Amino acid sequence: MVLGGIENLFTFVVMKAISVCIVDDNRELRNALEEIISMSDGYECTGTFGTAEEAIKQLPVKLPDVVLMDINLGTAESGIDVVRILKPRIPGTNFMMCTVYEEDEKIFEALSAGASGYILKKTDPPRMLEAIRELYEGGAPMSSQIARKVVAAFRKKEAEVPQGDNEELDVLTPREKEILELLSRGLMYKEIAAQIFLSPETVRKHVYHIYEKLHVSNRVAAVNKFYGR
Repeated sequence: MVLGGIENLFTFVVMKAISVCIVDDNRELRNALEEIISMSDGYECTGTFGTAEEAIKQLPVKLPDVVLMDINLGTAESGIDVVRILKPRIPGTNFMMCTVYEEDEKIFEALSAGASGYILKKTDPPRMLEAIRELYEGGAPMSSQIARKVVAAFRKKEAEVPQGDNEELDVLTPREKEILELLSRGLMYKEIAAQIFLSPETVRKHVYHIYEKLHVSNRVAAVNKFYGR
């Protein structure tokens, strides 16, 4: 009986909950996001903040795994400014913009500031939770509308600058190239898995190898390589 109990103890794996902080000047939206996260297994909301000042002061103390960051905080400092200030201080924290803005300028400004993900506030809760987990696991989730804008910008740049063969992609297997192309469309791991009949975990492993071979650390950089920049 004791032995069986010990075996059960060793086989019981406690999954670490992903800690999430929310920065948004809209109290109702903060509360709604907090409720979604707190009521979902595997996630915990460890703080909500309504101003840039609060975020800059408290996030280095909280050290969450992921921050959902609004852009317009109703103050002189925007959410993008907060990311630009804090990312060098807390590099282990992943910032995901959660906003209504779809303008190219805002998207690239946020990504340049240090954000690793960009989703729209109208994203449904299951997809938002999946995006948080993907970001936590090393991905760079984007809403499909945002991904299309990023891809369009890369394609425009590719057309403007003469390109030779992208030899870097030659290191990838046909399956890895297929997955990279799907990543460039903004698909989530689960969506890619369903489309090519693999498990999400297998897709995640392929993505890890893609990043390793291309010497990149996120989806945006990988798509950049895909389009030859």
